[in-house]
Amino acid sequence: MDWKKLQNGSDIRGVAIEGVEGEAVNLSAETAYIIGKAFVEWLRRRNTGRLSVAVGVDSRISGPMLSDAIIKGICESGADAVRCGLASTPAMFMITIDSKRPCSAGIMITASHLPYNRNGFKFFTPEGGLEKADISEILEIAEDFDSSCPSCCDSEGGSISSSDCSLQHCAGSAQTAVGTVSSRDYMSEYSAILVDYIRRGADAEKPLEGMKIVVDAGNGAGGFFATDVLRPLGADISTSQFLEPDGMFPNHVPNPENAEAMDSICSAVVRSGADLGIIFDTDVDRSAIVDRQGSPINRNSLIALISDIILREHPGSTIVTDSITSVGLAECISTRGGIHHRFKRGYKNVINESKRLNSVGQESWIAIETSGHCALRENYYLDDGAFLVAKLLLEAAKLARQGRELGSLIADLRQPLEDKEIRFKITEEDFAAYGSEVLEFVRREASNVADWSLEEPNFEGVRVNCSAPEESGWFLLRLSLHDPVLPLNIESDVRGGVAIIEQRLRALLKPVAGGLV
Repeated sequence: MDWKKLQNGSDIRGVAIEGVEGEAVNLSAETAYIIGKAFVEWLRRRNTGRLSVAVGVDSRISGPMLSDAIIKGICESGADAVRCGLASTPAMFMITIDSKRPCSAGIMITASHLPYNRNGFKFFTPEGGLEKADISEILEIAEDFDSSCPSCCDSEGGSISSSDCSLQHCAGSAQTAVGTVSSRDYMSEYSAILVDYIRRGADAEKPLEGMKIVVDAGNGAGGFFATDVLRPLGADISTSQFLEPDGMFPNHVPNPENAEAMDSICSAVVRSGADLGIIFDTDVDRSAIVDRQGSPINRNSLIALISDIILREHPGSTIVTDSITSVGLAECISTRGGIHHRFKRGYKNVINESKRLNSVGQESWIAIETSGHCALRENYYLDDGAFLVAKLLLEAAKLARQGRELGSLIADLRQPLEDKEIRFKITEEDFAAYGSEVLEFVRREASNVADWSLEEPNFEGVRVNCSAPEESGWFLLRLSLHDPVLPLNIESDVRGGVAIIEQRLRALLKPVAGGLV
């Protein structure tokens, strides 16, 4: 198999089960078994002593199968495995820095919001989530194991045997002691951390008493937040929905960016007369909220809200965001004394840029994407949807005592009148090279268009400000991080402005559009 195809940036992702036409399984039990061995080898190159690896899963139906296989690989490589069961991605990092019983590393089995047939792995050490180069190295080790030891991936009926293998990295050799497997309900410990954070910040045992809050977990792993965090804090969670784990996601995609999912939580808030709504993605590293009126606070609004709080705690901080944030958000951050640093798409990109700024003396306390990934410096730069919501709830409890709501903090945020995203599919085989050529063409030609000007500085794709009165907006054309796609984002402050910008850009693209659909 082509192991490199399993890499998805700083994660591993693949097709875990059959069921979708045209999508062949490439993340099988055998594959997970070898990855477990490869990860232990990767850890050994950086650590001495006994290793322990925590393994958690989201609600996907392939989770138990992959968990069993990767745990077998971990143990047969001589490391101990800690089976955590249903968990959130952030928790699998937190267990590595636990003050009482830390694990050497953590693995979260998840494919975020992708369809039920997909799955994947996210890896953590006490230093944080692994980088793209680390994943490449793990897959190179896995490929080496696969090619040098065919017997280590033999499987019958889902069981994996390596008893005949004589290589040192495989079980069955006298040189490797088999590790142990234990179970741990770490989500209870993680929930207690969130409860304690809110109680200490609010200086109250039940700071959410009297508040009705709807949690929508989308049948992913986030149901714990309602039962184990909000309920102990006094909140009424009786109208929460889709808390039960179900890897077929029968109600809606667990994704704060999905229109159907947001419509569902917004309707639930209005229908139940709740004070607030909370929605998580499958593995709880992303979130968004809904106000009492049923209006979503996500994307630019969510960034503005957490920025308002952070800038009161850390005046003058730099707010690092992805590349598609709006002009209104930049104004909102500036009026609060902050610095808006618009960077690249990709949660690891914004996190690493925020860390870099701090390392050179430019204070940055937050890295956040419009997708809902939010990493706070106070929380180990972990993109944790539950911690983000905990911080917002702490503020909501304080405002409630003043008769105010969270939305009042960003009443001045200027929203665009129109916005649109278009995804141009690239048909050329070398899509990255072709996409780069298109971007260079637009960068060169856009400056010759009347009332268009290149945004500078700009760190991803081509961002153009469109100042004609009938346009009054901007567009960003960029190359997708992983897919053969050129996403185009357009915003305008006037009616019909998006259509005019799109029309002018399509006309500009005609000479180079042969490889676009």
